[in-house]
Amino acid sequence: MLTFKNNKMINYGNRGMNLEYDVNLTNQYYMEKEIALIYKKPVPIKVLKVNDTKTRIKDGFYEQKSTLDYNGVYKGKYIEFDAKETNSKTSFPIANIHEHQINHIKNVLKYQGIVFLLVRFNKLNKTYLLSGKDLINFLNAYQRKSIPIDYFIKNCQTIELKYSPRLDYLKIIDIL
Repeated sequence: MLTFKNNKMINYGNRGMNLEYDVNLTNQYYMEKEIALIYKKPVPIKVLKVNDTKTRIKDGFYEQKSTLDYNGVYKGKYIEFDAKETNSKTSFPIANIHEHQINHIKNVLKYQGIVFLLVRFNKLNKTYLLSGKDLINFLNAYQRKSIPIDYFIKNCQTIELKYSPRLDYLKIIDIL
């Protein structure tokens, strides 16, 4: 839907459509078509108090640091990845990846699993697949606080947004 505000055109067509939503739709498609079995991992929360109807958590804490958001099996191999978004047009902040997640990515690579990040640049409307190996290589080669967009353009695969599957990231995994 297009509207005008202060003589500027505003596109509300994708409002509410974030990366996690797109990934969840894609994973549902993969499961329904028996292509892969991939789930969003629940965050390990210790619940201390709930409301009277036991429908809302009133008090609790994270039991442990979570690793990456999604895991499963594809073509007999373990797969794990995280979905990250940024509003920057020029770079992806490395601070968006926690140290324990980087260590976990290294471990998945050590055991020859498939591991990657899906990184969406919201203002550019671009989503990239950054392999775990490329992420670790970048971190080892550069002392930077962010990964420039040029790195994504030159070294990562762009994932086009489609109707179904929404983000066909497995198509890219097949060619890596």
